[in-house]
Amino acid sequence: MQILTPHVYWAQRHGEIFLRVELSDAKNLDINLQNNNILQFRALGHGAKGENEYEFSLEFLEAVKPNINHKSTMRQVDIKIKKQEERWWDRLTLQEKKPLFLAPDFDRWLDESDAEMELQAREQKINKISVESRVRKDPYLGLKKGYLFMYNLVQFLGFSWIFVNMTVRLFILGQDSFYDTFHTTADMMYFCQMMAVLEVINPLLGLVKTGFFPAMIQVAGRNSILFVIFGSLEQMQNKPIVFFVFYLWSTIEIFRYPFYMLGCIGTEWKLLTWLRYNLWIPLYPLGVIAEAVAVIQSLPIFDETQLFSFPLPAGYTLSFSYILQLYLILMFLGLFINFRHLYNQRRRRYRSRKRKVH
Repeated sequence: MQILTPHVYWAQRHGEIFLRVELSDAKNLDINLQNNNILQFRALGHGAKGENEYEFSLEFLEAVKPNINHKSTMRQVDIKIKKQEERWWDRLTLQEKKPLFLAPDFDRWLDESDAEMELQAREQKINKISVESRVRKDPYLGLKKGYLFMYNLVQFLGFSWIFVNMTVRLFILGQDSFYDTFHTTADMMYFCQMMAVLEVINPLLGLVKTGFFPAMIQVAGRNSILFVIFGSLEQMQNKPIVFFVFYLWSTIEIFRYPFYMLGCIGTEWKLLTWLRYNLWIPLYPLGVIAEAVAVIQSLPIFDETQLFSFPLPAGYTLSFSYILQLYLILMFLGLFINFRHLYNQRRRRYRSRKRKVH
């Protein structure tokens, strides 16, 4: 029986060498390493010249570890060898001229830069697993997620009721629905906005990763409009601006709360995620503009009624309208802070998704 040389394909990483020997149904495998850098292979199998005994020898560029892992399948023999030193080789063999039976394995082939990126990704994954294994698991994690899920569910149902109620009344009554929005939806809006105070408390308790100040600015701003402007002035309760403020608030929240709700159970809907991170771009500034219009419309009413005015020495009084004018400036400053916070959230979200794709 003639002794022949099989086709051998190779690839490398910084710490390993991969060989693929084109020999099916290999038997009597004899693979050994001499002088830490010479690989001897001999086997009986079906190769390019049919059923024969095949053998080859490779003298590696540098020393390798003695442990050789190999696996024989019906189609080929796979060999994995670890390098003594983890570094990139310019070539596989000590001799510069490549043996005729040796060729690159393009199924596994990576250039040096790609291999370095793969190595870094593997190290990051190992480090992440190591860190996660050292971090103590929170025994109350399930309880916290359950609380956050229920909170977001209740808020979603509340704002959905407001949104649907206002939409149906708008289709039935048209512009007439603008003038009684407060009387038909105020109780539910009071409930939802009082519940929203928990969004300021949750970051302080470490239940969520969102910032304390953006949540406080939004909740305090909305509650000021709801309780001080609309709630305390009957003259404001019949104005159309109430409809626009409530409608913009509820439109934002019917997408925000279900997004957080699904996040508690590790679920994501791509359409909902897109709406959550893009719909606020036009709606949030419009909501602040509507709130500013409500404040401006209330100024002459506070001047006339002297409600919440502060007495000063010498018989003077400080009208609450002056405080509201200062609040208008702070309102647009809060818009800038929250807009920047939401934009950064959106950018981090899309960066993380891009890394997952690549």
